[in-house]
Amino acid sequence: MTVSKNCSGPATTAGSSQPSTASRRKPPRPAPPSPAVESFSLAGRSQRPDRATHAYRQDLADIALAGTVIASHYAEPLLRHLGEAAPLFASRDAEAEPIAQLAKGDELAMLDNSLGWAWGYAGKDRRVGYVRASALKP
Repeated sequence: MTVSKNCSGPATTAGSSQPSTASRRKPPRPAPPSPAVESFSLAGRSQRPDRATHAYRQDLADIALAGTVIASHYAEPLLRHLGEAAPLFASRDAEAEPIAQLAKGDELAMLDNSLGWAWGYAGKDRRVGYVRASALKP
């Protein structure tokens, strides 16, 4: 039977029983927790903004509402103008009752343009709604 001098213990230098410098290093310190930017209370029910004048849905919200509402995505509104007069609807349904009538040249702060409908803020009172995308200037 032969004896091996290889072992899994700490390395030592010749004539010394001290561990090598590599094994004496201290582990790195964990980063301190980042301070909270804002503090808030989780007591009670949340006060949601009015959907008639604040653009947010479950899938998309105005970037200005980040920290106020939870949505899958946030977008910055793009300013668009109407090329023709068009009704503003509360939903993507041309059969629904219009919530406002927009004139040619009116602005739409658009957050979404899909499935033939543009969604965003329109008019002086910044009503949130849908307008047919074909009514917008290219």
